[in-house]
Amino acid sequence: MKFILDAEQRLFGDTLHKLLAEAGTPAVIRDWSAGTRDSGRALWRSLADAGVLAIAVPESAGGAGPLPVELVTAFHELGRHAVPGPFAETVAVAALLGHLQDGPGGGPGTGSGTGSGTEFGAWSAGIAEGTTVASLALPPAMPYALDADAADVVLVVDGDELRAGVPGEARASLDPARRLFSVTGGDVLASGPAVRAAGEAAYDMGALACAAQLVGVGRALLDVSVEYATARRQFGRPIGEFQAVKHHLADALVGLEYARPLVHGAALAYGSPDFARDVSAAKVAASEAAYAAAKIALQVHGAIGYTDEYDPSLWIRKARALYAAWGSPAAHRARVVSALT
Repeated sequence: MKFILDAEQRLFGDTLHKLLAEAGTPAVIRDWSAGTRDSGRALWRSLADAGVLAIAVPESAGGAGPLPVELVTAFHELGRHAVPGPFAETVAVAALLGHLQDGPGGGPGTGSGTGSGTEFGAWSAGIAEGTTVASLALPPAMPYALDADAADVVLVVDGDELRAGVPGEARASLDPARRLFSVTGGDVLASGPAVRAAGEAAYDMGALACAAQLVGVGRALLDVSVEYATARRQFGRPIGEFQAVKHHLADALVGLEYARPLVHGAALAYGSPDFARDVSAAKVAASEAAYAAAKIALQVHGAIGYTDEYDPSLWIRKARALYAAWGSPAAHRARVVSALT
């Protein structure tokens, strides 16, 4: 099956690519890694102005979505440019709040709790406008909240309870631009079966966004590796002419091209009983394809690929960090098997 974006979706992706190319994301990544947030928050607002976050927020909450195909298109570009920040977490929070406000089985504050529809609505509107950065912990699958120190809203879904998250100790990540925080639950904002269902919806949306990011990261690594293999010469010939290099690059391309339709297929399955299964299949393929592209990029570039000063190292680290983010391939394979059996 072919997944071909329509003209508006292609224009959306092209516009984001141009915006991010002009933003100089390597400098933003290094600032974010050092704890300097100004350039990252400015880029966040620019992306929000372009509609990246509004497409994750339901229309009833002031957004333009949910539009999963457009979301995948946007996150492919975010990955392609290795944009730092809790973007997947924020769209997952948007899905969680949307489910609580509009989903079956109840609304905010279902059962005991202190949450209010006004508070949830304000957070959703803030996400759409780009004024609210959110992070989320979903234990046990996701015990840590990404960039909780930079988030305006940190939430924890623990079983049937939604709590305000209280960030604790920061944990090191393979990617210096990803600071993971242990989180404890504070005030109960909502409780009941609707919260558990909302947490599952948030997990699926976050995993889909992460899968799209991974395909974008992998594609960027493949492109820069091909460029380097064309320019770098050994024995009077470009190294890309040697089969040992050429075949590895071809394998990376095949992996990414197999992952891409799975990610788009999962987006098209949104709202169907197969959505969770298809998201898991996409996350497995995207994780492995991006990881393989990172490994090959490192092999092609040699020792230079390890250096902090060399920009592709930022993408290599992100591919390895996102590999297990929003669920490891093993965890998602288990979900696929469970759904099929």
